[in-house]
This record gives sequence, structure tokens and C-alpha cells, in this order.
Amino acid sequence: MLINSGLSMLLQQQKIQLSAYSDLYDLIVPKDNLLRKISDLIDFSFIHQELLDKYCSNNGRNAQSPVRLFKYLLLKTIYCISDVDVVERSRYDMSFKYFLEMAPEEAVINASTLTKFRKLRLKDTDLLNLLINKTVSIALEKEIITSKSIIVDATHSLSRSNPFSALEVLRERSKLLRKAVYSVDEDMKNQMPQKNVSGDLDKELAYCKELERCIELDHTLRSIPAVKEKLNLLKETIEDAQENYILSKDSDAKTGHKSADSNFFGYKTHIAMTEERIISAALVTSGEKGDGPELPMLVEISQENGVQVDTVIGDGAYSGSQNLKLKDKNDQPIKIVAKLNPIITQGNRKLEDKFEYNKDANTYVCPAGHLAIRKAQQGKKNTGKNQVYTHYFDIEKCKLCPLREGCYKPGAKSKSYSVTIKSDLHQDQIAFQESEYFKEKSKHRYKIEAKNSELKNVHGYNRAIAYGIQNMQMQGALAIFAVNLKRILKLTS
Repeated sequence: MLINSGLSMLLQQQKIQLSAYSDLYDLIVPKDNLLRKISDLIDFSFIHQELLDKYCSNNGRNAQSPVRLFKYLLLKTIYCISDVDVVERSRYDMSFKYFLEMAPEEAVINASTLTKFRKLRLKDTDLLNLLINKTVSIALEKEIITSKSIIVDATHSLSRSNPFSALEVLRERSKLLRKAVYSVDEDMKNQMPQKNVSGDLDKELAYCKELERCIELDHTLRSIPAVKEKLNLLKETIEDAQENYILSKDSDAKTGHKSADSNFFGYKTHIAMTEERIISAALVTSGEKGDGPELPMLVEISQENGVQVDTVIGDGAYSGSQNLKLKDKNDQPIKIVAKLNPIITQGNRKLEDKFEYNKDANTYVCPAGHLAIRKAQQGKKNTGKNQVYTHYFDIEKCKLCPLREGCYKPGAKSKSYSVTIKSDLHQDQIAFQESEYFKEKSKHRYKIEAKNSELKNVHGYNRAIAYGIQNMQMQGALAIFAVNLKRILKLTS
């Protein structure tokens, strides 16, 4: 009974208060406004249910509505702005007020409330799966998802501290602020404090604080949105640098590799997405984790969220033996549209190796034309490793061979050439790669690249906004929730 009354009280707080100015929303916020359409699409009361046990219903003053605070965070993600700026914009932007279910004349919260909400209310909440499940259920309800394929990939996000020192970040933020100021008033160049040219962090902090004070004194300049946003970013960086001294204390972030000669320090988000471009599952790990091992869990979460999966589309990282054995809930094999490693399909043959298979002799012949004198099978079946045929050549012939340089090592007691025996699993996958179904499904893989780009370039997912994997999961939850809602709106319109 107490829980129900607590829920009822929180729900009542969220209702728009009766106001003589409420009709302004119909005049100012158009029907096709993104925030109005999101409000019409989804009932946010599920946030109440999820966070109910985080609030006390009979002690202390009434809390801010968790739905409204969640919406503040969603606005911050949709428009990629800071806590301070999302609150400030909510003060005068009527579409923001409408979305937040505020009366037009109602006061906004203090920006610090959002920090407390994240740390005290959203902590230990599986927000990532909660929000993905909600959007997928809406997509299924509206019959948007009809395919039975998921496209998988991993995208990386840099740690908040990566890869710069506090000094470098401060310099970059102060530079952006100066550029914003000069675009408005070039005469301000003569009024700016002298830049710090040393490598001393304390001196750089002092310069940034002086720059902040200089701009704060100009009331007209600091009220310009472009300048104000850059000023707020610099303020946050100054506070963070003072608290942590260096911006690299992210113990959860790890170094991962984008290619053989390119690495990053941060996190990976492993994503599964339907062909309709609705993200159906996501996992956040540290940057060093491989892509392939996360596939079974992505499939399982997608299925739990109601998506039927009979095909997985991805790159070669997902073609490992364990993934090729995946099955759906009906114990049917899941088709893996991912190319095998060339070492498996073509063999690990070096350019200088000219050994060819002689089908009549059922063995290999060396570049000089000598047949192998025997062969041996190495390895056991069903051990997770491929078996190998090793072909041995007459060492006495090798010693006298005119082509021995680079082929025969003087003093070696044997000369052999090994060939991997492809398992039935790999043989089947090689044949599947040549099928029209494989080639057709492969054409859909580009979609997830575009989705990753949207997350990073539109919603700020290229870099973590806070320390720790839990905060990265929260950031991922809100970013994915935003792109899924936008996609649903696009498909339903």
C-alpha cells in the first residue's frame, strides 16, 4: 500500500500544473516538433516503476520527479549539450518545457540536481537493457521489425581522460572559447589575459581562470549561446582538473586496437541491430575486449527483447568456431554471415612457398618437383583447434637441391610443409560464403556503420562524458534510446 501511494505521489508531481499560459504550447510547439512526437510516442511512466525503490515516500520533502529528471538527461543526449546548458535552455525553450511537462512559467531545476540523480538514483540500475527493451517493444508493437536478422559490430569510445593530460585539455578548451569570442568581437583579442606558454599545469589553470573571469565580466558577451557553451565546457574542465589533477584516472578504461597500428584508450560498445536499424542489444566493455566472444550474449539479449534471430551479419571477427555453432531458442542453427579468416579458407601459405598439391599422388610437391615421402596427421578432433597434415620431404635431396636457399635451412634434420585440415564446420561455412543468401545479406552490413556514426557524431558517443564503465553504460543507454526513438518516428511517419 505504501509503495502504491509513493508511486501515485510521484506521478502526480509529473502532471503539468494548471496554468493560464498552458495554451501557449499549442501555439508555439508545432505538431511535427521532435520532442512533441517523442512525447506522443512513449509513456515515460516506466521510469517511475524502475526507480520507485530509490525514493522514500514518507520522509523528507517531495523529490523532483524522476521522469522529469530522466527527460532532462535525454534532452542533454539528443542535443549533445552540458548539464548547465540543458537546464538553461529549458528556462526559455518552450519545446523543452513541453517535453518536461512544465507549466510555461514554472522554474527550472539547479544543474547539480542532475549529477545527484545520476549518482544516487540511476546507480546500480540496468538502464541500458531497460531502455533498449522499451524501444524494441514499441517497434514490435508497431510492426516495424519484420526481419529475423541482426547486424553486429563494436564501436569504440575514448575515455574522458584519453589521451591528453589536463594541461592539453585545458589548452584545447580555452582555445575553443577564444575562437568563439573572436567570432563575435575581434577587439577582445587586446583584452584577453596573456597565454601560458610553459608546461606547468598550475600556471595553465591560473590562465584559464583569468580567461573565465575576463569573459564573465562582459555580460553581453557571456550571454551569447556559442560563447556560453564553450565557457561552460572550460569551467567543467577546470573543476575536473583541480579535482583529479590529471585527466587520466579512469581505472575501468583499457587500451584497445582499431587496427594493427592504431589504438585507443577507452571503451567498446558491442551492438546488435535489426535490418530496420533498431538497436536490439548492447554491451559495454573495456577497450581491449574482442568482438567475437560477445556475440552469444548479443543474440540472447536480442531474443529476450522479442526479436527473432535466424541470421547474424558481421565482419570476420564473428566467424569463430563457437559462433558458428550458435542456435536459436528452437535449437535451430543460426546462420553467420561473416567471412572466415583467410588463413582458414586459403591456408597460411607464404609468398615464397610454391608447394602444390598433386591429386594423383595425394601429396604435395616442392618447387623443385620432389614429392613428399610421407605425411602425418597432427592434433585431435573436437578440441577447438584445427588438425594439421604435415608433409615430409627427403632431406638428402634438399641438401643438394639448387633451390635450397630460402627453403632448406642448413643443418636441419627435416623439411616439411603443413596444411590445415578444415573441419566440417568450416567446410560448411566456406560453402555458405558462396551462396546467394550470404552475398545478399552481406549488403546490409553498412547500416551498422552508419548507426555508429550517428551515435558518435550526433549524440557525442565518441568520448565518455564521465569516469567508469557504469557511467559509460548510462551514456550508452541514453544515446541508444535517442537513436532508436528517432528511427521509430521516422519509420512510422
